[in-house]
This record gives sequence, C-alpha cells and structure tokens, in this order.
Amino acid sequence: MEANEAQELKEHAEHGSHESAMRPVAFTMSVLAVLVAVTTVLGHRTHTEAVLDQNKATDQWNFYQAKKIRSNDTALAADLLSVMTIADKSAAEKIARSFADHQSKWADDLKEEQDKAEALQVKVEQAEARADRFDLGEALLEIGLVITSVTLLTRSRIYWLFGMVFAAIGIASAVSAFFLK
Repeated sequence: MEANEAQELKEHAEHGSHESAMRPVAFTMSVLAVLVAVTTVLGHRTHTEAVLDQNKATDQWNFYQAKKIRSNDTALAADLLSVMTIADKSAAEKIARSFADHQSKWADDLKEEQDKAEALQVKVEQAEARADRFDLGEALLEIGLVITSVTLLTRSRIYWLFGMVFAAIGIASAVSAFFLK
C-alpha cells in the first residue's frame, strides 16, 4: 500500500467518524422539520376556525340587529298609535295589543340572540388565542431547526443544544394551545 493510499484511507475514516457524530443532529433536524409542519397545519386550521366563528358571530349580530330594528319600529308605531285619534277604538286596542305582544316576544328574543352572539365572540377569542400559541410554537421550532442546522456547518454541538432549547420552548407553546379554554 502506498503512502498516498494510506493517507486517503485515514482521511475517509476521519470523515466517516465526523459524519456518524452528526447523525443525531441530522435526525433531530428531521424531527424538528416534521414538528414545524404539524404545528403549521394546526395553526392554519385554528386560524380558519377563528374566521368561520367570526363569520357566525357577525351573522348572529346582524340577526340581533334586525330584530332590534323591528322592535324599535313597532315601538314607534305603538307610540304613534297612542297619540292619534282613531274612530274605531276597538280596532286601535287590538292593534295596540298586537304591538305589545310583539314587543314582549322580541324582548325575550333579543336577549337570547345577544347571548348567542356573545358566546360566538368568546369562541372566536379562544380560537385566536390557540392560533397565537401555534404561531409562536411554529416560529420557535423554525428557529430551533435553523440553529440546529448550524451544527452541521460548524461541527460545534453547542448550536445543537441551543437549537434544542428553542425547539423545546416551541413544543411547549404548541402543546399549551390544547389546554386553553
């Protein structure tokens, strides 16, 4: 065996030992990439949920407002009826009772519609809070992935550990989204 061949074998052996030392880093990067993807999908779905709930809340508030307008119109008509002189008193009393019945029903309905709209607003706020946690988790996982990848360039394991810290905080943030009420 010549000296050049021996030197090449030695370099290949050293290069191989560096590669095997970096396998845990490469594996960690693969796991972090998967976690980033999962967190991104969960964040997007939660944002979509918040938008859909906001649409439902807007529709509910519009329904409430329509009933409120009808209630106000009926109240104005009843007030106008009470100050007008009408020849047929029985017909006027019948109309006044009808207006009073509508007002009573709408008073109950308005409270119910308002409660529904407020409950939907709470759902929107909860979904937005969860989405924020997923977004923070995604950002921290991405930072952890990038810092971990620096390990492959520098061969310094401090970057791997530093990236793992960011990733752990990112995972905690994403998991905490499931515990928000």
